[in-house]
Amino acid sequence: MPKLYSNTSSEEVSQLKPKKETIAFLLNYSKALRVIDCDPLKFETILN
Repeated sequence: MPKLYSNTSSEEVSQLKPKKETIAFLLNYSKALRVIDCDPLKFETILN
């Protein structure tokens, strides 16, 4: 397993340029996501 993740060079990582729409979607999703922890259960709700 470690071999799969160690082959990524810093050059490949710097080439990642997501679209502004993707960033906005992820930020809005994370703002709307609420996790309620009631041992031993976790409830995930989206407030949109």
